[in-house]
Amino acid sequence: MFVRKLVAFGALLSLVPVGAKAQRISQTQTTSSDVRELPADQQIIQALSRLTFGARPGDIQKVRSIGLDKWIDQQLHPDKINDDAMNAFVSRYAALNQNQSDLLAQYAEQQRARQEIKRERADTTKAMTADDVASMQQVRQQQASRRQVVTQLQSSRVARAVASERQLQEVMTDFWENHFNIYAAKGAPEPYYLVDFDQNVIRPNALGKFRDLLEAVAKSPAMLFYLDNARSMADSTQPTLQGQARRARPPGRGGFGAMRFPPQQKQPQQQRQRPGLNENYGRELLELHTLGVDGGYTQQDVINVARAFTGWTIKPPAQGGGFIFRPQVHDAGQKVVLGHKLAGGRGMEDAEDVLDILAKSPATARFISFKLARRFVSDSPSKALVDRGAQVYLRTDGDIREVLKSIVTSPEFFSQRAFHSKVKSPFEVVVSAMRALNAAPDSTPRTAQVVAYLGQPIFGHQAPNGWPETGDAWMNTGAILNRINFGMAAAGGRLPGANVRALPALDTIRSASRDRQVDAVVATILNGMVSPDTRAVLLSGEHPLLAAGGARVEDMSPATSGGDSSMADAAMNDGGNGQDDSRRPNKQNGGGKQAALQGRGLGNVPQLNGLPQIVGLALGSPEFQRH
Repeated sequence: MFVRKLVAFGALLSLVPVGAKAQRISQTQTTSSDVRELPADQQIIQALSRLTFGARPGDIQKVRSIGLDKWIDQQLHPDKINDDAMNAFVSRYAALNQNQSDLLAQYAEQQRARQEIKRERADTTKAMTADDVASMQQVRQQQASRRQVVTQLQSSRVARAVASERQLQEVMTDFWENHFNIYAAKGAPEPYYLVDFDQNVIRPNALGKFRDLLEAVAKSPAMLFYLDNARSMADSTQPTLQGQARRARPPGRGGFGAMRFPPQQKQPQQQRQRPGLNENYGRELLELHTLGVDGGYTQQDVINVARAFTGWTIKPPAQGGGFIFRPQVHDAGQKVVLGHKLAGGRGMEDAEDVLDILAKSPATARFISFKLARRFVSDSPSKALVDRGAQVYLRTDGDIREVLKSIVTSPEFFSQRAFHSKVKSPFEVVVSAMRALNAAPDSTPRTAQVVAYLGQPIFGHQAPNGWPETGDAWMNTGAILNRINFGMAAAGGRLPGANVRALPALDTIRSASRDRQVDAVVATILNGMVSPDTRAVLLSGEHPLLAAGGARVEDMSPATSGGDSSMADAAMNDGGNGQDDSRRPNKQNGGGKQAALQGRGLGNVPQLNGLPQIVGLALGSPEFQRH
């Protein structure tokens, strides 16, 4: 019986759209393909559902007063939107507002101190001195500092999504940070690199030219480290720019390998001296970042792209850790990429030409248009919509803003088929609940831990393909139960800053009849959309899955036996051992209990009644789980 009920609940989530049977504002019938099918208020709901992380109380009225098309245009130009309150909030994150060079210098000093302690410990005849104790304390403090970088970075991502007025920029930041996925626990320096990646690479370029974004990512230490391009160099059979190498190498410096590998990344001596070509970044650049898996490239193209990017590396942490091109390890031989010849004897121009070739490719135009259409319109967008977006991409030289505008103002975007048809990711579920409950942004790690509990730890996907972008990937048995439990926990005050009793439109009906309370919750939390089955659950207060034993203490607790493992702890591990683990299957990337960042879960599921119970059931309903 329980399994049948669970399957039925999952079926509700898979309907296209769930809202088709819901009680809604009356709809007008349209037949022309160039006319928006949805009536005016549903157009607003659709735009708020897709171009933001969910409506806050009063947002529908706000957009109605501005005018939908004008509001969309404002969101497409975030630099014109005042976001001072959010900027002031983010300024509280001390670890994120330090200079990246300073952070990396601290890391380098930590590594030096750690190695010194290890050497001294190896000498068992030497007694522990006061200086040794002080050094160990310094190492522990620096480890705590690095952990703080991870947790503050995750927390700030959620906070911006909850409270930024520049909502579309935040949605696009989320989109691109998944498109150019980076795993925070790749190795010890990665969290520091991710601060710059989030703040200076992705967010400011999220609505700009794709070519600019592509180069910013290619030069980012976060990506160079994650996909191992920082250690990629010309094979011994290929010529390098040796003349430039002698002029570029600072006096007194030894081999290049000694500068590139921190102490914990020791390799066999021969490998340290000449690791050779690494194809990781070249392959993912073609397959995941630009052309797509069916983009028409060959293995030889992967090799030649990797050759073009040799020498694109990172300064040692002690020197600030920024991007640097090292000509002494660049493959200066002739290359052919996608039919384009790259002459020999050149340096950075090789990779820059590759970026030009890829950014201008019709295959890239189609791939980026498809992914944007899938994110904003449908898990299976129409060929016509994707083709129009690709045409705009090519006509505007890869202007992301213009491609996105063509998609989110299209008839397909405002169609009945697209309306309320997409399943929310865990990140979207948590953030949209915070916004629906009018919660203040959370400066603690707590809300980010809840996102991880639901199966999507921020910067926690190990493989470069990023988190799933279609709803079916999120709808397994554990995920459905955890989402229902999350709704009850959120309504029970387990989300920082969320107070159901203070919610506008609900704060005056605490003593009203159950029917009136249900009507108010449906209007406020579900935008007036509710199926007969969901309404019956809200009225009765009895969820069939919870009654069948779905809400158990163990469903809300961490997967790990220790109960306090986290992405921050994982990032503390030295890692970065030089091995290619970017494609290793990650068993932690599943839903619910398999989250890599567990924190302490949500605790026991609260037993609610009255208005909070109705809100909790609404947050766990199929209607709220879709947008």
